[in-house]
Amino acid sequence: MGMGRGMGSGTRAVGPAGIAAALALAAVLSACSRGGEPRLMNIPANTSTPDEFSILPTRPLMMPEDLSALPEPTPGGASRTDPTPEADAIRTLGGNPAVRAAPVPAGDSAVVAHARRFGAEAGIRDTLAAEDLEFRRRNDGRLLERWFSVNVYYRAYREMALDRYAELARWRRAGIRTPAAPPDPTTE
Repeated sequence: MGMGRGMGSGTRAVGPAGIAAALALAAVLSACSRGGEPRLMNIPANTSTPDEFSILPTRPLMMPEDLSALPEPTPGGASRTDPTPEADAIRTLGGNPAVRAAPVPAGDSAVVAHARRFGAEAGIRDTLAAEDLEFRRRNDGRLLERWFSVNVYYRAYREMALDRYAELARWRRAGIRTPAAPPDPTTE
């Protein structure tokens, strides 16, 4: 019998080197398949959590005092019960929704001028988006973190995080009073 180790003719046993090579090839291929933008916050797309920003409560229906004083219906037009989240948010924060698209009010022009004293870059959003994409690509996590969808967001941005209690202590050492700041819960 010219067959080696009980194998059929033409069949070769795969050794440890072959298994290692197959695993390495699988690792390389899976690492390359993540095209697109890097994800630092790995939240599975198949979760059934609600999207809190898509819930818009409607206003309650109310019976007017005089039905003859109602305006003519406008088919396809706005209704008094339609949600207006931007106007509601502006109103809640004490603003006037009627002037939200208006230019800067005269009373605020000094504040805006001070904020723009060093200039305002026209394409700042595009610049920041490109820089953030490059940062996320550099901090996309290690191979096994990407394989197992480990969240690397907090580690990537750790150096940029502000320690609020250390900052509060710095301001207090400078002699600035901060009576409204909450105490550090770790020292209580």
